[in-house]
Amino acid sequence: MKSHRKNNQRDYKWQPLLIVLIITFSSSCAVYQPRDTNSLCNIFGGEPDWYEAAVDAKNRWKTSIPDMMAIMHQESRFVGHAKPKRKWFLGFIPLFRKSSAFGYAQAQDPVWDEYTADGHRFDVRDNFDNAINFIGWYMDGSSRSLGINKSDIYSQYLAYHEGRGGFKRKTYNKKTWLKQVAGKVKRQSQRYQGQLNRCKVRLDDAISGWF
Repeated sequence: MKSHRKNNQRDYKWQPLLIVLIITFSSSCAVYQPRDTNSLCNIFGGEPDWYEAAVDAKNRWKTSIPDMMAIMHQESRFVGHAKPKRKWFLGFIPLFRKSSAFGYAQAQDPVWDEYTADGHRFDVRDNFDNAINFIGWYMDGSSRSLGINKSDIYSQYLAYHEGRGGFKRKTYNKKTWLKQVAGKVKRQSQRYQGQLNRCKVRLDDAISGWF
């Protein structure tokens, strides 16, 4: 009996440490969700790793951080598991979603497969680093294949939304609402640029390695 009690006492001693480890692990796995999605400084200030990923994508694809973030803002509002709304039959029977779009960048299955086959095999759509790299990759591809200037965020967004084939066919001309959305993305990018100009030094310091 004494031996059994001693074993129980040892088990109890480990319980507080186990609880702390579980809480710590759960916190580290928590997904960052910016509260103010209209402030680029607040978005990156809350998660410097996102800024570092955005800088990496900018350097890799020569694309603008405000442009890439404006596209992501429009597509998902920075929700990692975002999906198109599902329609319901009779109010309670779930129907298919209108597309396979998923994640921060709302990339659909075919174009994401193309992206992963182009050297990004292990990337996933609900990872911010991978998603912003995808947006930069797509903008770079649209620049090369369609001749869209990388700084022309209005046209870049139209190509992003309609696909490069749709952009070539000018399907957006039949969608007044989409042109309005593209204008909205452009204005969002301009706001983000002004904000980034004010906080870039602070953000650069945050990822430079000194505290």
